[in-house]
Amino acid sequence: MEGSEQPSVRQHLRAGTVIPAHPLALDASRRLDERRQRGLTRYYIDAGAGGVAVGVHTTQFAIRDSSVGLYRPVLELAMDEARSTLGPSARPFAMIAGVCGHTAQARTEAEIATALGYDAGLLSLGDWRTETEAELIDHCRIIAEVIPLFGFYLQPAVGGRVLSFEFWSEFAEIPNVWAVKIAPFNRYQTFDVVRAVVEAGRDDIALYTGNDDNIVADLLTAFPISVGGVTTLRWIDGGLLGQWAVWTRAAVEMFAAVRAARSRATIDPDLLSLGAALTDANAAVFDAAHGFKGCIPGIHEVLRREGLLDGIWCLDPNETLSPGQAEEISRVERSYPRVRFGSP
Repeated sequence: MEGSEQPSVRQHLRAGTVIPAHPLALDASRRLDERRQRGLTRYYIDAGAGGVAVGVHTTQFAIRDSSVGLYRPVLELAMDEARSTLGPSARPFAMIAGVCGHTAQARTEAEIATALGYDAGLLSLGDWRTETEAELIDHCRIIAEVIPLFGFYLQPAVGGRVLSFEFWSEFAEIPNVWAVKIAPFNRYQTFDVVRAVVEAGRDDIALYTGNDDNIVADLLTAFPISVGGVTTLRWIDGGLLGQWAVWTRAAVEMFAAVRAARSRATIDPDLLSLGAALTDANAAVFDAAHGFKGCIPGIHEVLRREGLLDGIWCLDPNETLSPGQAEEISRVERSYPRVRFGSP
């Protein structure tokens, strides 16, 4: 989505932006609802997001199943709608494709994404359950030859695995790494990634929070990393988040407020309170009380209430709201209008 007068997508990512994880719109028969799917892409663009991530966990990994066959069609729809909506605009917009599976599958997905014009691949290692970290690094290097990498530290509760500091140090040495989504939902592991990137001297790698339980604090924290006796303060640049799939305009406004606070080198306590409210809201939407089982239906339910989806249907009929989750979503909607609508 580049133009001659705008910064490159890589520069755009490094500058920091809001990237929602794109959901999947289905009809009551659990078939792709193309009209609603296109409408979601337009919603994110109109809300001021700086990109979208398609074919990721929020889009439902089952789109890759041979019986479903929606990986390419969904990526193609998002790209077509983004190009149509943005037109010749000088505004930068990052198109990120989810890439997962073992090497043969991941390479195929990366090739599809590249052919469709996607800028980078969000590389999930969720299928690599027992392999060594050295094998994972070899895999990452191979996929980086096909598409620029957006690394992904996925929390174990939804299919990720714990990765060592040494893994991230080696990952940061791969030349075609553009960014890392840090989403372990763990402060120690979050610091590992930031430290690894800084110690590798990779100031060109963008850092994005995926810690939906700690969004504002991540973005307001200057991480102090000491290298050779010199301390560098490294910010997390932006966010690539399932939480930002809902209430996106308010998220864009919040992100602008965070950037302004960082430029002033002052932290408004009101932003920290907003962060706490957002964490509570995320617990309801993502169904933290039930181990995140209802996270995708929770996102769908909010979008349904906003008139952006007709229902909360998922590809798996058993994937639905947990008991009490709808009531929790109603509670946080009442409690935190600023999280939903932005500043009054």
